[in-house]
Amino acid sequence: MSRFFKLVFNEQFKIYIRKSTWIMYIILAGLIIGNAALTNSFDEPNKYTDDNWREVLEEENKLLQQDNDTYTQEMKENDQEVTEDDSYLQFNMTEIEKNNYYLENDIQPHSYGAWQFVLDNAMLLSVVSLLTIIIAAGIVANEFRWGTIKLLLIRPISRSVVLLSKYVSVLLFALFTLIFVYVVSLLVGGVFFGFEGINPSIVIEKNSAFTDVSMVSEVFSAYGYSIVNLVMMTTFAFMISVVFRNSALAIGVAIFLMMSGNTIVAFFSDRDWAKYILFANTDLKQYASGTPWIEGMTLSFSITVLLVYYIIFMAISWIVFKKRDVAGH
Repeated sequence: MSRFFKLVFNEQFKIYIRKSTWIMYIILAGLIIGNAALTNSFDEPNKYTDDNWREVLEEENKLLQQDNDTYTQEMKENDQEVTEDDSYLQFNMTEIEKNNYYLENDIQPHSYGAWQFVLDNAMLLSVVSLLTIIIAAGIVANEFRWGTIKLLLIRPISRSVVLLSKYVSVLLFALFTLIFVYVVSLLVGGVFFGFEGINPSIVIEKNSAFTDVSMVSEVFSAYGYSIVNLVMMTTFAFMISVVFRNSALAIGVAIFLMMSGNTIVAFFSDRDWAKYILFANTDLKQYASGTPWIEGMTLSFSITVLLVYYIIFMAISWIVFKKRDVAGH
């Protein structure tokens, strides 16, 4: 076991000794700071702190309704059909309904603060997935490209342990990077907006209705759900790296599928077999909101499908790596 931990430590050292890894973290920090600056410039973080917060919400509703009426009128003047499913109208109506929930339940909205900023930055976890894919794609393929695979495998350690140490190292990188986004977002949010409290509440839409929930639990929920997609795409890129020994191919294929996954599912959504597509199941948050992508899908079904894909990806990686001849490398 001590050999395994030494291998993991060695892999972590090789990851973090590279300048490219630290450039990734600098880019992430830059995105977080830039997002905070933009939010602070265009939004009014403290507009609900005064006693007239009800009047502010009512004025917002009035402006949103006027905006909808103007939009509808312009669409009709241009002989374009306006439906209730129009995304622009739906967004404004959702904001109106949320404001009404605050008013009807006498809940004063919190001013924009660090916790809300951390929650908004959950979108950056797609960048974390991208960076982790880059690491996963190269961690095995580069050993073959650099010719160091022989030195690695002549040690008195089984190939399975070597491969496991590399996979665990990739997952650790993903975990550390996710924590980095969380911590930096919290600190930057605190500097720019201050803290709303230890555990403020937030109004969100669940099961087609608004409800008041803990902000902290929502933050951990958002980051937790993202881990599923992160692990699956990382494991897929790792498998491609092992099978084809080509980091560029692994990065390209994994990123392409990550970016186009939702489009693929939407395109085949009318087919019975669409629910078995990997990307139809990676977003488990669809069950928390009560709106699964495809009718008939359940949480247990998606977990089962994900486990099957995971086992297939790992089995292919292990079989290929254990049987591969490295004498010519």
